[in-house]
Amino acid sequence: MRQVATRQLLDRHIGLSKRHERLLGDRLSLAERREIRTTVGQLPPPGIRAETRQLRIDIRRLRQRLEQRYGGAPDVPIPPVLESIAECESHGDPRAISSGGTYRGKYQFSHSTWATVGGDGDPAAASETEQDRRAAMLYRNGGPGHWPVCGR
Repeated sequence: MRQVATRQLLDRHIGLSKRHERLLGDRLSLAERREIRTTVGQLPPPGIRAETRQLRIDIRRLRQRLEQRYGGAPDVPIPPVLESIAECESHGDPRAISSGGTYRGKYQFSHSTWATVGGDGDPAAASETEQDRRAAMLYRNGGPGHWPVCGR
């Protein structure tokens, strides 16, 4: 019974180790997984639990850093037409604010346009990923006409 429980703890730890490496943009090789299993497997069950707990904390912190940097989804593809609109509108700066303060964010949303696609608060304060998602919704609903100069 004890061996089964230890194996489950190790499997959980290996799974979290794989997730941690994926967040770092890498993959654990079979040899690395075996090494972790051997090293962590030498610990008593409370030690394995402590190592796994620390790994969960590390994963949580890494996710928070990635969300701050990328808005939660670093690999979201942006259609080329929206990339060119963003480049024209704000040079791709998600914190850009027009000189009059009316248009805000990467796609220079007005507050009313932002609200029509479900945005809440200040568009320039939203994550870049959220701005991309809302711009895609706006583009799907009305095409490039929402950006009279840059949408041509």
